Amino acid sequence: MALRSELATEGRRQRVVIFLGDNAYPRGLPAPNQPGRRTAELNLAAQVESITASGATGYFVPGNHDWAKHSADGWEAIKRQAAFIDSAGGGAVSMHPRGGCPGPDVVDVGNRLRLVLLDTQWWLHRGPKPQDPYSDCPADAEREIVDSLRAALTGASGRLVVVAAHHLLVSGGEHGGYFGWKDHLFPLRVAVSWLWIPLPLLGSLYPSARQQGFSSQDVPSRAYQRLIAAFGRAFAGAPPALYASGHDHNLQVIRGGSARLNLVSGAGIYGHTTDVTRIHGTLFARDASGFARLDVPRSGRARLAVLQVDSAGRSREVFSTWVE
Repeated sequence: MALRSELATEGRRQRVVIFLGDNAYPRGLPAPNQPGRRTAELNLAAQVESITASGATGYFVPGNHDWAKHSADGWEAIKRQAAFIDSAGGGAVSMHPRGGCPGPDVVDVGNRLRLVLLDTQWWLHRGPKPQDPYSDCPADAEREIVDSLRAALTGASGRLVVVAAHHLLVSGGEHGGYFGWKDHLFPLRVAVSWLWIPLPLLGSLYPSARQQGFSSQDVPSRAYQRLIAAFGRAFAGAPPALYASGHDHNLQVIRGGSARLNLVSGAGIYGHTTDVTRIHGTLFARDASGFARLDVPRSGRARLAVLQVDSAGRSREVFSTWVE
C-alpha cells in the first residue's frame, strides 16, 4: 500500500522499482501443486501489481530464500520465479539476472543512471548452479564476473551507478555478525517468532556460532568473505555511488567500504524486522518496516531517502542524504 501510494505521487517522472531479493519468502516459488505455491504466487503477484498499476518499470533481483532457501532445488526455483514474474509483469517487470546466472546485468536509465543487477546467491550456493564450463551465462566464474562488473562501472559514461543485489557488504545486523540481547536470551525465536523462552548462556551458542562463520549467509563466513573481496577488487577503480541490498530485515544507510554508500533495505514485510546496531560509518539504522527512494534529477546531486511504513500502510520519510 505504501509503495503504491509513493509511486502514485511521483506524477510523470520516470519511476523504476527494484525488489532486493527474498521476493517469495521463505522458500521461493515451489513447484506447481506443492505446499506453499499458492501463497508465494499471491505474494509475488501483489509485488508485481504494485509496479504495473502505476505504469512504472520493475526489476526483481534474487535472494537466498528465492533459491528455495538455499536448498538443492534452488536453481529450479529461480527459473520458476522468473517465469511467473514474466507472466504477471506484462513486459514491464522482470527478474535480473536470470536462470541462476550471477550477472552483472546492466540497465541504463537515460543518461543519468546505470543499474547493475546481481544474483549474489550464486556465490554462496552449495547446490546445483550454472557454472563454468557447463552453463550459458555470459559470466560464470569468479574472474569473469569481476571483470564484467569492473567494466560495467568504468563504462558508465558519467552516469550515477547503483549496484543492486540481495546480499549486503556491510551491516550492523545479524548477517553482519551483530546480535542483540534478545538473540542471546531467547534463541528459540529464530525458529518461532513468538516463542519467548529464556535460555541464558545456552542461548548464546547460536549467535556465537554465526559470528564465527557457521552460516555461509553471514559476513564472517569464508564464502561470504570471498564474495566481499571479489567485489572490492571490482569496485577499486570506480566505486559505485550506491550499493543497495536487503538480507538483514531492517533499514540502514552506511558510508564507507568498497562502495561510497551502502543501503540495507530488507524490511519489506511489515513487522518482520530484526535488531540493528550502529557501526563505524552508520548514518542511519532502524529496526522498522519500510523501503528507500533514490531521487535522480536531470542535473545535480541525487538524494537517498528512507521511508518508514506503519500498520495502516502510510509512509513517512525518516532520513535522507546526498548521493555523490
